[in-house]
Amino acid sequence: MELSEHTKNILGLQLPTDPRWVDLASIRLEDILTDHAYCEQKAALTCISLIQRYSQRVELVKQLSPIVTEEWGHFRLVLHELHKRGLQLGTQRKDLYVNKLIEFQKKGGSEEGRFLDQLLTMALIEARSCERFKRLSEGLQDEYLRNFYRRFMESEAGHYTLFIELSELYIDKAIVRKRWKEWLDYESEIMQELELRGDRIH
Repeated sequence: MELSEHTKNILGLQLPTDPRWVDLASIRLEDILTDHAYCEQKAALTCISLIQRYSQRVELVKQLSPIVTEEWGHFRLVLHELHKRGLQLGTQRKDLYVNKLIEFQKKGGSEEGRFLDQLLTMALIEARSCERFKRLSEGLQDEYLRNFYRRFMESEAGHYTLFIELSELYIDKAIVRKRWKEWLDYESEIMQELELRGDRIH
């Protein structure tokens, strides 16, 4: 399944990944798989945290509960792929990309604004992950891994959409769209500043 032009436009990312990233990742497979595994683990834990923090938001709890299971399943799939190749799950590294996103989250102001930023942070992480997985699904020499990452690409696109839809369920769409544009502008700046590394998903 190719990402349709509609889906690409919805992702909204302003700066595509440098094509050289796939070449760098292909020679650092143990590192990239390790980082991917921890990304899936952290996604599951973040969804659990959102459920705990906003347990009164019924639809959020309903929609994110299966995502927890799915993300943890993805962690196990990547872990299996590591072990199948005789590789080890290394130590978790600092995620500079995610840390930069967190810096942009509203710390004060209204509870609604903080809630929105948490959802949009997750949407952006899923969107960039989707774009990176698409790069891997097209650029890796290993045919099995190309198909492996195609499946992840499709899943992340759905997750991105879910976080945007949850935002618009609880908050006025105009507010969501305005803030989302600010997030996209900021993320583009991050992508230009961060060093291009083949041992990281982000």
